[in-house]
Amino acid sequence: MKLADFVVNDAIISDLKAEGKEAAVREIVDSLARAGSLKADEINSIVAAIMKREELGSTGIGNGVAVPHTKHPSVDRMVGTVAIARKGLDFQSIDREKVDIIFLLVSPPDRPGDHLRALENISRHLRVDTFCRFLRQGKATEDIIEVLEEADENKFD
Repeated sequence: MKLADFVVNDAIISDLKAEGKEAAVREIVDSLARAGSLKADEINSIVAAIMKREELGSTGIGNGVAVPHTKHPSVDRMVGTVAIARKGLDFQSIDREKVDIIFLLVSPPDRPGDHLRALENISRHLRVDTFCRFLRQGKATEDIIEVLEEADENKFD
């Protein structure tokens, strides 16, 4: 599985404006809806599902990275995107550091295997310092897309 299999390039946010966890999740979900990958009337429900998942334990996994995710019946295929929070934001991460790279993922409930594979793929890339550094350095959406494509080509391994 590649990042290109589920990352919606038109929803990438190169400069997230939100200042809190829920606001960040909402801004990213809104971006996926504007890109046509989520139904606008499901935004509140999807945000609520992600925040309910966050109550189980923060998806802020450390090193400035968070991977909020949920399974939701309104989607028939896995969709996700990336946002860069230039100022960083409090995501109640396990290392208590601010988050500046957010990968958000929404999957159909009937495909748990794909959901887990996508999370593993994201996590594998996020463990590579060079990948994270290049994402942070990307100033425009096009720069971030290029980094994601290079990751799919295993240029950071």
